[in-house]
Amino acid sequence: FEEGSVTNLFTCIVGNVFGFKALRALRLEDLRIPPAYSKTFQTAPHEIQVERDKLNKYGRSLLGCTIKPKLGLSAKNYGRAVYECFRG
Repeated sequence: FEEGSVTNLFTCIVGNVFGFKALRALRLEDLRIPPAYSKTFQTAPHEIQVERDKLNKYGRSLLGCTIKPKLGLSAKNYGRAVYECFRG
């Protein structure tokens, strides 16, 4: 795994494993990260309030997603999904 990258860690574990079509159901219940690896992560550059202020979104969870082309959407539906994601 790339040191210091939470995104890379979760993409490798969750993104790839949960993407297997042979699996009908899967739940990640526990994840242990070795202390030496966790020390490579940096703290957030600023608090969540800064993000909320930038987005003007308060009182709810902030979520992110990746819309993968391999889901089989047509170009039109893929564009629509990406647009809706960006709109929030």
